[in-house]
Amino acid sequence: MKTLLFKYFHQIIILSSLLGVTFLIISCSQQINSAVPHENASAPEVYFCPKEDCSKVLEKSIALANSSVHCAFYDIDLQNVINTLAAKSRSVDVKVVIDSSNQQGQIKGNALREDNNNQLMHNKFCSIDGKIVTTGSFNPTFNDNSRNNNNLVVIYSKNLAGNYNEEFNELWNGKFSKGEKVKNPVVYVNGIEIQNYFCPEDGCTSRIVSEIKSARRSVYFMTFTFTNKDIAGALISKKEIDIKGIFDAGQAGSNFSQLERLSGTGMNVKKDTNKYKMHHKVFIIDNETVVTGSFNPTASAENKNDENIIIIKDKVIAGSFLKEFDSLWG
Repeated sequence: MKTLLFKYFHQIIILSSLLGVTFLIISCSQQINSAVPHENASAPEVYFCPKEDCSKVLEKSIALANSSVHCAFYDIDLQNVINTLAAKSRSVDVKVVIDSSNQQGQIKGNALREDNNNQLMHNKFCSIDGKIVTTGSFNPTFNDNSRNNNNLVVIYSKNLAGNYNEEFNELWNGKFSKGEKVKNPVVYVNGIEIQNYFCPEDGCTSRIVSEIKSARRSVYFMTFTFTNKDIAGALISKKEIDIKGIFDAGQAGSNFSQLERLSGTGMNVKKDTNKYKMHHKVFIIDNETVVTGSFNPTASAENKNDENIIIIKDKVIAGSFLKEFDSLWG
């Protein structure tokens, strides 16, 4: 009888322990999930220049500001955007960081900072009122708006804008090419998962490689300059699925371009036909995930330049980028 009671008691202890572990796992999982911000806001917007006037979209976004406009631009020469920044500076906190190689007096005063070393400050983003983010491949220049193929994404998210504001503050305070890792890279906006990372601190190459390796059906890409061997290798590792790529014709013959390496495996890649520039930096995964931003897949972008990428997991957004891809593919 004692032996039987001991056996039952022992089983109860084991069952209680297992239940405790299960509860702990569920509890931790819930804590992790609840730590990811969820927001309800206006749907993300995507624009493609030169078919659409990206400068007007950026101008409108800046004009909405009630408290702050913090922008990091590799280059800027569009007078309508410059005028809007100047007008808003009379009533809100306007600050702009620009790459020193492109500062030619188009913006003046204490609201301007230039990068201070030899790498590129290659971002093209604004954080507006701590709740709106504009980013993509689009520089507010005449060429990027009227000649080159580009994209501009507008996202309404306090959490995402907070990430970009932290990055902006690092740049504003002279911390170029060596910032802190993004603390909260994932946010859900209207149920859409959005991730963002800053290079070189967040390792943008590894993020893109991970998305490519997760592909089940297809990867389509449009890249201005593509010399990154790791990303090319990830594409080659998935060559059994549908892969297509467009290279800017002017950059395709540059040193270390991965065009010949990829085409040599039988991959379906080609040069663009825009007589100016195909300036996108885009990967479309399974027609449901998009990677875009300022990041060209190059060693400099990964290791030296100040860059950003945004990963949007949404079929509608992916569909918009796929239409752009198809129009350039021909």
